[in-house]
Amino acid sequence: MRRIAGIILAVLLIGGVVAAVVAGRSSEDGTATKTVQAVIGSEKAEFFADPDVVKALAAKGYTVKAETSGSWAMEGLDLKGYDLALPSSQAPAVALAAKHKVTGTLPRPFYSPLVVVAHKNAAEVLAANGLAVLDTEHRGGFKMAAYLEAARADRTWQQLKGAGKYGELTGTLYLSSTDPETSNSGALYLAAASYVENGGKVVATDAEVGRTAPLLRKLVSVQGAQQSGSDAVFRDFVSGAGNPLVVVYESQVASLLAQGQQPDDLVVLYPDTTVNSDHTVVPLTENGKAVAELLSTDPALRELEARHGFRPQGEAAEFASDTTYLKQELTGVHQAAVPTSEVLHELARRARG
Repeated sequence: MRRIAGIILAVLLIGGVVAAVVAGRSSEDGTATKTVQAVIGSEKAEFFADPDVVKALAAKGYTVKAETSGSWAMEGLDLKGYDLALPSSQAPAVALAAKHKVTGTLPRPFYSPLVVVAHKNAAEVLAANGLAVLDTEHRGGFKMAAYLEAARADRTWQQLKGAGKYGELTGTLYLSSTDPETSNSGALYLAAASYVENGGKVVATDAEVGRTAPLLRKLVSVQGAQQSGSDAVFRDFVSGAGNPLVVVYESQVASLLAQGQQPDDLVVLYPDTTVNSDHTVVPLTENGKAVAELLSTDPALRELEARHGFRPQGEAAEFASDTTYLKQELTGVHQAAVPTSEVLHELARRARG
């Protein structure tokens, strides 16, 4: 009860924590397992709930019980009694490690780049106006510099040639993202945009923060209310709700495809400048450290990570993507460096106003 009360209090104080719970289960043959309490980014909920993942962990003697939270919101949680935290990138993990006095190298078992998902009509209009390129019917590239220029000019869909025949394409042209102050995908979107806006350099100084902040503010303010987790944003997009352009993790698309769904109205656009979401473990106990090691090295778990759309570190061949929608190799995609957690926090704060 004390842990539940602590989580509820954190939700009230932070407003960015998703209280969903992913239940772990013991192995089918009754083998005793050690229970590992974890807090994870919402995009990994389906992975840890997968019966095959549960079985693979139980075979090694562990049951993971996971609760979801926005990656940056984890800093505000009371993690007493937890064995590990698994935010969606290195920056919030480093901040968590410092807060909880975790030393040593933090394991990064898998990663996923940010992509833009678009409805087909929107992708075709972007391509016709030099904001995107289409490689196949369901896959292409997104031109970040061109998009930022359009955002700076407050360009609307109505100003783009070819948009007039699609009644759903109206209003300001923008990408939907999550709240950058609580969610990793929203913060990484700002990291990529600030890198391009800063002339291809990672933002590091107060002057660079001040120079890039006005555009970042524009990227966020046009969206209105933002959600705190990428899972809800992606589900809304797939259901046809909301904006026709959304920033998500590649892994979320891959997981959808692995479930046998192939939406005809889905186009995946890889930004020519993007960032990788390095899912990074902060082990808080020895059991947490052991599970982190398994996620990094166990062949069965690595195969399951790839099945869920995460790219295991070290061997790109393990990523079995559906190349109708996804790239097997990230060619033609520049990986931008991510600012320090302090700078990224300040960029998010300024962007949110």
